Amino acid sequence: MLLIGMGVGDPASLTHEASAALAGVDVLFTIDKGPAKGDLNALRAEICARYARPGLRVVEVSEPDRDRAPVDYQAEVRRWHAARAEVWAQALLTELDEPARGAFLVWGDPALYDSSLRIFDDIRARGLVDVEVTVIPGISSVQALTARHRVPLNTVGGAVHVTTGRRLAAEADGQDSVVVMLDGATAWLDLDAGRWDIYWGAYLGGADEITIAGPLAEVGAEIAAAKQAARARKGWIMDVYLLRRRR
Repeated sequence: MLLIGMGVGDPASLTHEASAALAGVDVLFTIDKGPAKGDLNALRAEICARYARPGLRVVEVSEPDRDRAPVDYQAEVRRWHAARAEVWAQALLTELDEPARGAFLVWGDPALYDSSLRIFDDIRARGLVDVEVTVIPGISSVQALTARHRVPLNTVGGAVHVTTGRRLAAEADGQDSVVVMLDGATAWLDLDAGRWDIYWGAYLGGADEITIAGPLAEVGAEIAAAKQAARARKGWIMDVYLLRRRR
């Protein structure tokens, strides 16, 4: 199995290594994310049309239900990942002959805030399928964000803290540069706005790309409004942002 990082939304951002790997795939496994994300499915189809071999077989794998507001977040994620491992393993056993090469296309990079590697570790640890996994890195949303805003990810000699919106309020204090991913709300509004600059982007690499940057005290509310409007318009949003402590 190959886990191929497909970048952030522009088929041209697929690396040469990734496009060459996709050209050698026999079966592509995809996850059914529902009709709200039909444009993401269309983008994946465009990538396959450009780079995959003719006759590529595509197998859609069902997505187990997940509680989005659990009492115990960690326990729910573990349960969900275990359920995904069982579904994925069954798909491999049913749809992938031993000589064939299968793949998942992973948004961004498979090693950054994506669960695919953990699920395959679980599949092997539980003896569900004996499968060898190769990872093809991709351009992450973090790289695309800093490129769009033309800023370095770190200050000179400074550290970079990567976290989620859920954990931002507890972890921002004392940090110099903070990358925030998986913010389902507007966690930046809970910070001391006068201490930060923000570089925000949504749908990076796609036709609907939005970028806003500036002092958090000046643009924080603008970003929140833009995020709400974009989610209402499309039914989903993928966004990421960099917070830089003001000097």
